[in-house]
Amino acid sequence: MSIGPRALDAGVIQCHDCHLPASLERSGEPCPRCGATLHPRKVAGTTRAWALLITAAIFYIPSNVLPIMTVIQMGRGEPDTIMSGVIKLYAHGMWPLALIVFVASILVPLFKLAALSWILYATQRGSAQRLRTRAQMYRVTEFIGRWSMVDIFVIAILTALVELGAIALIEPGPAAIFFGAVVVFTMLAAESFDPRLMWDVASQSESKHD
Repeated sequence: MSIGPRALDAGVIQCHDCHLPASLERSGEPCPRCGATLHPRKVAGTTRAWALLITAAIFYIPSNVLPIMTVIQMGRGEPDTIMSGVIKLYAHGMWPLALIVFVASILVPLFKLAALSWILYATQRGSAQRLRTRAQMYRVTEFIGRWSMVDIFVIAILTALVELGAIALIEPGPAAIFFGAVVVFTMLAAESFDPRLMWDVASQSESKHD
């Protein structure tokens, strides 16, 4: 596909903070509107995105292996991982909630890790294939990032509501911390990456073939 003209080709850059257009010649200078340093692209964005994404992938393992909460009834209870919690919710007939937790806590983090890995790898390779698909996937990844804390919200709500002393009690498990870290680091990874780099490397590849 044809990459088409870029603002950078016309000597125009944009402030990363307030999105004010500026001349390429002002690169490295303070933005006249907000004072942030102007750069054609986010500095070391790909490297930072990889570092944050790898950190999220490491935290994803204990977030699914360790217990995320313990439901104590009449003084007895056993810890549940995310998956075992989904199974229990389904077994008790609460399949809509089980489906929400499964999608938000297992499928969505995996999708974000896989999508960002593919985007970063393809960009580093200078691939010009499926640029629109990658751009759309990046937008989806950014959008769903804010909805990935459903499991943590459910635990917080249940912990606040089910405070019946010896009758019933819900305690958050260590996996909740790791899961929260996965969500935060994947969001930071998506924010650190500059999607315009996909079109930059594709444009360079197109120029070589011309």
